Amino acid sequence: MSSSVQHRSIAKYRRRAAGYDASTGRTRVLRLRTIDGLLLQPGDVVLDVGCGTGLSFEPLRERIGPTGRIVGVDQSPEMAQQAVQRVQSRGWSDVTVVVGPIEDFRWAGRFDAILFNYAHDITRSSQAVSNIFRHAAPGARVAMAGMKLFPWWAGPLNLYALAKNWGWNGSVAGMRRPWDIVQRHVPDLRVESTQFGMGYIARGRVGGVTAVADLDGPANEAVAPGRS
Repeated sequence: MSSSVQHRSIAKYRRRAAGYDASTGRTRVLRLRTIDGLLLQPGDVVLDVGCGTGLSFEPLRERIGPTGRIVGVDQSPEMAQQAVQRVQSRGWSDVTVVVGPIEDFRWAGRFDAILFNYAHDITRSSQAVSNIFRHAAPGARVAMAGMKLFPWWAGPLNLYALAKNWGWNGSVAGMRRPWDIVQRHVPDLRVESTQFGMGYIARGRVGGVTAVADLDGPANEAVAPGRS
């Protein structure tokens, strides 16, 4: 993503981080539906893109069991620090948190499932999305959720959708079809509307064999039990 979008996004989540968990109660059902769309199995390795404070970690762990693993990545230091604290306080040795730009993320391995839960700025960056899918196993399951514009006939309601999204993200670009960059890597992506048309959930599988050329460099250093 552009540096201006990244800086705005980080600044907004710096202000929201302390009260973030308390603000997400109404979207918990959507979070769980999105996670269920990953069709997780025991032992799966999951990448939580834009993991925030780690609210998805527990339901993910419930589905992948003790032999699975979760890697969460977020560009907001303040949000990721709360995720690290969540992991440490619960003693989750199977969860790693990586901090930094998604475009720079590196991991020595492939992911069976990839979650994008309300990660609009990330999913609107071709560079970030391409980097994520370089780490996907062939046939990896993908699920995403977020905000979108109402149907065209809703007219003025879209001003509300744009304003609400702007409150959380560095850009409101691409809200008509916010999944279309991810769909380049997931041709069978199926999208359904939520929240009376202002939200969406999408799911599908990575098509073909993903590229490996850019994965030869060093992986991110893990912190608490993983964070960088």
